[in-house]
Amino acid sequence: MPSPLSLEALEVLDAIERKGSFAAAATHLNRVPSAVSYTVQKLEQDLDISLFQRQGRKSVLTGAGKHLVEQGRQLLLAASDIAASTQQVATGWEPRLRIALDHILPDEYLLPIIEQLYQVQPAINLELSQEVLAGTWEALVEDRVDLIIGAVDAAPNHKGIRSIPWHDTQAVFVASPKHPICQQSQPLTEQQIRQSRSVIVRDSSKNLAPLSRGIHNKKSSIYVPNMAMKIAAHRQGLGVGSLPRHLVKDELANGTLVELKVSHNRPITKNHIAWKISNRGQALKWLVDKLQQQPPL
Repeated sequence: MPSPLSLEALEVLDAIERKGSFAAAATHLNRVPSAVSYTVQKLEQDLDISLFQRQGRKSVLTGAGKHLVEQGRQLLLAASDIAASTQQVATGWEPRLRIALDHILPDEYLLPIIEQLYQVQPAINLELSQEVLAGTWEALVEDRVDLIIGAVDAAPNHKGIRSIPWHDTQAVFVASPKHPICQQSQPLTEQQIRQSRSVIVRDSSKNLAPLSRGIHNKKSSIYVPNMAMKIAAHRQGLGVGSLPRHLVKDELANGTLVELKVSHNRPITKNHIAWKISNRGQALKWLVDKLQQQPPL
């Protein structure tokens, strides 16, 4: 059974409420007053309710009428959004783009780029999330995001993923100057490092095999959810570990963290940008192009 509600009827009710009378609504909608009255009467008949009641010489909305106007405005707005997003899709611009940033990126890294994107295409919804190590790849594989930025290592063996090399990041081994390890001779051996408590950002992967970075004390470790807490834990002297140099430049400069020499090589991490090949949206293409133009971290 077709619904008695139509967008046209909802527009009429909205106009009456906004303009204050049937006659003013008719003028606003460029219709004759009788057409507006007929639309209201037909809707009342179909719903078997009264939408207006007389107060002196004026018709005012009943409680049911007010409810219908309020709910109807949401439907009108949704219909307008659907029409706009459909036109947007026809031009190749996605109405929504989901982006996961690996934890090696500063929280504010993408914001200036997003500001530029909105100058090009303001009508797009962006959903940002943060993942860690293998969890970044997993978010893409499981279609929870459309684009990942800063993913470490090579793409997993999964069809339909396009991955391109991005910036390299260098890790530095750090500790608070008050931590006892700073009093030991350098370069530090792996055995010395394992004797100190580790601070580790836990891999956010649930299904892919987790990736491991650095040397850990398996008996005493602190697992934290993000880089900000890891850095804070190091500053507090709770443990030692490796951090991307670009994330601790200020701490190294002001002395709240110190870089320690180690006997083993500090690896250079290869980071990637990746997306599903099936995604050909203009927003994704614009972002990938813009990211490739960014200076190293």
